[in-house]
Amino acid sequence: MKFLILKYLISAAIITFVSEIAKRLDRVGALIASLPLVTLLVLVWLYIEGQPTEKISNHAWYTFWYVLPTLPMFAAFPFLMKHFGFWLTLALSMLITLICFVIVALLARKIGVALI
Repeated sequence: MKFLILKYLISAAIITFVSEIAKRLDRVGALIASLPLVTLLVLVWLYIEGQPTEKISNHAWYTFWYVLPTLPMFAAFPFLMKHFGFWLTLALSMLITLICFVIVALLARKIGVALI
């Protein structure tokens, strides 16, 4: 239970840190946010918790494939924000990501990678 609380505290601290930096320094906040901090933390937590190396490796492998469909959203978000406001832009961004995810999953399946 103590370890679970520690995981929550460290994870929350990183998110809070990045959002506070982003308030003051756009580029630095974006740079830190673009780092795979969550994935690295998950890999560390899995390792510390004694998960098999295959499970840890699979997590990194599938994270690679799941990150790909999110990239177009980051490119579209600034454009959409100028025209639609924050909440609609957020919804459209999620829709873009979902559509891109389906496309990536179908393409990945053709090369033998099952994402869904």
